[in-house]
Amino acid sequence: MDMELSPESSKLMFEGEGGSYYSWSSPVLGDAKVGAGLLVLKPGGFALPHYADCSKVGYVLQGEVGVAALVSPNGDKTEETVLGLEAGDVIPVPSGSTSWWYNHGNSSVDVIIVFLGETANAYIPGQFTYFFLTGARGILAGFSTEIITRAYNINQEQANILAKTQTGFLIVKLDPDQRKNIPQPHQNIVNNWVKNITKHLPDIRVDKAGTITSFTGKNFSFLDQVGLSCSIVKLEAHAMLSPIFTTDFSVQVFYVAKGSGHVQIVGLNSKLVLDSKIVVGQLIVMPRFFTVAIIAQAQGMECFSITTSSRPVEVADFASNRSVLNALSPSILRSALNVPPEFVNFFKGQMAKTDVLIPPMN
Repeated sequence: MDMELSPESSKLMFEGEGGSYYSWSSPVLGDAKVGAGLLVLKPGGFALPHYADCSKVGYVLQGEVGVAALVSPNGDKTEETVLGLEAGDVIPVPSGSTSWWYNHGNSSVDVIIVFLGETANAYIPGQFTYFFLTGARGILAGFSTEIITRAYNINQEQANILAKTQTGFLIVKLDPDQRKNIPQPHQNIVNNWVKNITKHLPDIRVDKAGTITSFTGKNFSFLDQVGLSCSIVKLEAHAMLSPIFTTDFSVQVFYVAKGSGHVQIVGLNSKLVLDSKIVVGQLIVMPRFFTVAIIAQAQGMECFSITTSSRPVEVADFASNRSVLNALSPSILRSALNVPPEFVNFFKGQMAKTDVLIPPMN
């Protein structure tokens, strides 16, 4: 079973005055039932209200004055929750929930958000399909005038205004008057919907190697609604993420947010299925039970990743003091490796001194 796991760069799907949208498309995304997209909002850029056929997690790569809103039907009450966004923020977006996105800035700084999600129930496995409420390809524009007039109790002229005045698609640029009236974030609920992973206490910190910080349904309950968890791995120059794999049926997706590195993946029959450089903006998919190792290059490296489970996933590694190899009894390890006892003692001693993040060699 051959898999093409080479790092993938995104492709431009839409570009307008208000911003652009990029997407990834490859067979491995479809096979793994995961997807990814990148939203770029210029100052005043407004992504029209929409919903999607799958759940995802947004990670803000750049920007300090982003605004987003989520609208999820909740029994007899449907409310809009407006959220402020800045670099490092994580925002889960459940399937079927309506959202809009906006760059409130007046400078030249774009708001950039990468979305990673699961597409097991999507129309096209490996891709996000969006349904826009308004605009040239919006749902309102799709219905006949008769349906619109009866649904909203308006006349034909009013129906045409409602459905056809907005001629833009996906992302538009708001005029100055429209910008003044964008709702302000609801400050009292932000921590329930958005959390900044770069400001959170790391789960693992190794001097001269880096940090790993993870959000799951346990420390960010909103992730339970999307069935995903996420992590940020920061590697210092020439540091390494030692070989790891997830111990359940979940899939991991890595997006390189900063820097570059070298990645190796070992898959079925212990075959080296990927041995490649990976750079900022690229995506790699980790199929179930495959093992990955990453070495940062001179400028260091930062990866944002999701796992297709909201619960804490056990990640096993092969080289640290907590590794599966170090847990094996000396006699079993000796027989498994077919080496003398003194080498086993040396090997276990070396593992006892290391962690999952490894500093550069002297």
